[in-house]
Amino acid sequence: MEVLKEFFTGLLNPIILLKISATDIVEILIIAVLIYNLIKWIKNTRAWTLLKGILVLSVFYLIASIMSFDVILWIFANGIGVSITALIIVFQPELRKALEQLGKKNINLVTPFFSSQEEDKFSEDTINGIVKATYEMAKVRTGALIIIERDMILDEYEATGIQVDAKVSSELLINIFEHNTPLHDGAVIIRGNRVAAATCYLPLSDSTRISKELGTRHRAAIGISEVTDSFTIVVSEETGSVSAVQNGELTRRVSREYLYDRLKEIQNKANEEKPKRRGFLRREKKEKTTKKG
Repeated sequence: MEVLKEFFTGLLNPIILLKISATDIVEILIIAVLIYNLIKWIKNTRAWTLLKGILVLSVFYLIASIMSFDVILWIFANGIGVSITALIIVFQPELRKALEQLGKKNINLVTPFFSSQEEDKFSEDTINGIVKATYEMAKVRTGALIIIERDMILDEYEATGIQVDAKVSSELLINIFEHNTPLHDGAVIIRGNRVAAATCYLPLSDSTRISKELGTRHRAAIGISEVTDSFTIVVSEETGSVSAVQNGELTRRVSREYLYDRLKEIQNKANEEKPKRRGFLRREKKEKTTKKG
């Protein structure tokens, strides 16, 4: 017991003697906000996948250090400079965009940690509107490309199109993709319950596994799914068939039920990831209403 007491006393003494001033508190808050916004930026871009790769390499480096793998450690030591330069080149568009937006944001030291998403990713009406429009267009072989944004923000691709910012409805989607209309060419990006933009240009996939019978619309759908976590719906103008694309995988000739179920899965997953605080407030409100009744 005496040994444990001496250990914890020696451990706590530096903390007890540590004097924290108001300047230190402000500095800690500033660093916390910077780290929070950095993590948020990473999660909303392709850098999130990169970060997971860096973590894997870090674990590999730790194992190499423990096992004294000198050659591997030498490769890490000499390759880190080249790797940093390569990362700056690859993520140059994201870095430039982040710096451009830095001056446009109002930094708040408190609310970022307690804010919660008050709006659902999309409602039941939005799901029904997307499904109805998709199969109405499929009947008359109207080509369509609908991108549903998930966790990764699609501002980069939205900027290539025309801003719409209108509530999702089957009538709106059908009108956008109608032949000989100004907005029919390109992709539509849906964010939450709203159509964010139309006529958006997407990156084409370079995969050699794509069937030759598929055109540019399908290749663009696969391309956007390879670099983002979005869910894409494609209506073929030649055959009228409906395809769903996610994570670089194309599922062809999907049924109405399949599409509805996939959209419901995305909606449910988004709702599960909301802060628990919101659920607590709802339960508390419900309990108060029940007591009053």
